[in-house]
Amino acid sequence: MSAKAPIPVAGAADRAPAVRQMFDDLAPRYDIANRVLSLGLDQAWRQKAIRALGENSKGTVLDLCAGTLDLTRMLLDNGAAHVHAADFSQQMLSHGQTKLQAGEPFTIHCADARELPFEENSMDGLICGFGLRNVPELPVALAECARVLRPGGTLVVLDFFQPVGLLPRLLQGTYNRVIVPIVGGLITGAGEAYRYLNESIDAFTTASEFEDMLSQQGFTTHADRMFPPVAHLVVGNLADE
Repeated sequence: MSAKAPIPVAGAADRAPAVRQMFDDLAPRYDIANRVLSLGLDQAWRQKAIRALGENSKGTVLDLCAGTLDLTRMLLDNGAAHVHAADFSQQMLSHGQTKLQAGEPFTIHCADARELPFEENSMDGLICGFGLRNVPELPVALAECARVLRPGGTLVVLDFFQPVGLLPRLLQGTYNRVIVPIVGGLITGAGEAYRYLNESIDAFTTASEFEDMLSQQGFTTHADRMFPPVAHLVVGNLADE
């Protein structure tokens, strides 16, 4: 990470430009850092998130906050009719695009989650892995998710929510405050960026609060805790009209 790159302030309303720069800088080493830090579990979590889409994973799916396109690759392998991958970091998308093949049914969009470049009711499914906690004005982004999903569509969000309960708080707090900055810093040279991870979780909602926010947008929801208990999968379904 460049020494001149701004470090985001997780609770700041205007943190989006700094977060975008941070991810642009992390892009070349982002995947290997994820694999090492999660001991490979992040890929299993993503596979479970795709299964949670159900039959909607076979239709037109939006991979929101797509990053280096791990979920896009998995969705295509799973038989999605078309995947729209959207992220506000062009460098993350560019590094991830090497995972995709010309002629496969995907479209890449450099776009903000708060202003999606898609028509209403245009997506059968929407999936977001470890991205929404970086989005300022989260209710605006969730309203956009509801707008682009068709009635009967499914939204799946995999993320590190604020932990609830003694064991999850102990595990997540120790891991994110101590291990992540050290190991992430060694791999990427950007320890400050990985300290932001913990700050972004502290500034995020609990899974239960996130479910309430989705309910206000017309979703029926349920949440599952991943193993180990440091991440959650939240699934929302829009009622058929």
